[in-house]
Amino acid sequence: MTVIRGLEGIIATTSSISSIIDDSLAYVGYDIDSLAEHASFEEIVFLLWNRKLPIDIELRKFQQELAEHAELPDSFIEQLKIMPLKQVHPMAALRSAVSLLGVYDESAELMDDKSNYLKAVKLQAKMPTIVTAFSRLRKGLEPIGPRKDLSIAANFLYMLTGEEPEPIAIEAFNKALVLHADHELNASTFTARVCVATLSDIYSGITSAIGALKGPLHGGANEAVMKMLTEIGSLENVDAYIKEKMAKKEKIMGFGHRVYRKGDPRAKHLKIMAKKLTDLTGESYLYDMSVKIETMLKQEKNLVPNVDFFSASVYHSLKIDHDLFTPIFAVSRVSGWLAHILEQYDNNRLIRPRADYVGPERLAYIPVDERS
Repeated sequence: MTVIRGLEGIIATTSSISSIIDDSLAYVGYDIDSLAEHASFEEIVFLLWNRKLPIDIELRKFQQELAEHAELPDSFIEQLKIMPLKQVHPMAALRSAVSLLGVYDESAELMDDKSNYLKAVKLQAKMPTIVTAFSRLRKGLEPIGPRKDLSIAANFLYMLTGEEPEPIAIEAFNKALVLHADHELNASTFTARVCVATLSDIYSGITSAIGALKGPLHGGANEAVMKMLTEIGSLENVDAYIKEKMAKKEKIMGFGHRVYRKGDPRAKHLKIMAKKLTDLTGESYLYDMSVKIETMLKQEKNLVPNVDFFSASVYHSLKIDHDLFTPIFAVSRVSGWLAHILEQYDNNRLIRPRADYVGPERLAYIPVDERS
């Protein structure tokens, strides 16, 4: 057998959801640049699930469906309050909360198309509410319920703070959600598909995906980027900090990608928003530091930023707690996970690869009292 560690370059399935071809990302054939500039996140979710952009009446109906299922039951919120809120990582809380949602859904075990679609709507609608509820509860504040007149992007920021967000904040957050929505067969998406390929339920699939996203080599990179920027502190410290990292051969988060070779096509959109937002907040030094790091890594290592690098300063500028960056990733990526889960169900085959055994062979069993 030929062993491909990390399954790099292995084609594991066919999909009509998203594609990465010649360093270009597209959702169902639509280039990410046009979608990032023009589409609402709700349009993207509809596109990923239905393989077409909605017409006006379809979009309004879909928005209404999401709004109707965004609320969390009071008893569910009481369960969240039982968690050790001040010490648990938000991704661990989200993983447990999504699993708990399955307990509350009486149709969780039903596997017909109609039931699975409704579960997808519930999960997409409730994920932002869970993350913002957790954020407020751990600060000793009561959760703020969603408003039916706001988009997913606007609602998230509203539920986080209780204040209606500014248009530029909504634009930035919507753009981030659009850019993170799907990314072909990444680690968390593959995890979700492996899980439901056993014909397990959607809640199990999404819980599995969150577990994979929790790892710093996947979803935790933007939080690590913000930690790095905080440690550096100022523009004049960048040079020494990055050179020391490179000398120690330590990984610099937010750079490089398994798939892209010339650069992540999503990064430039968040770079623009990072510039606008840090100028508004008076923290333009964060953007300047990021650009200097970008220049150094390009010159020294020929590495370019991925989507995580500039998303860190975007979320920071929106006054979002740094450890919520990865849960926000999940709020967006659940749209892609659900699309892939539904696609897996439609043409399912159990995913069961092989391993090349390299351990000892033909050992004879020796009774325990005879072993030395």
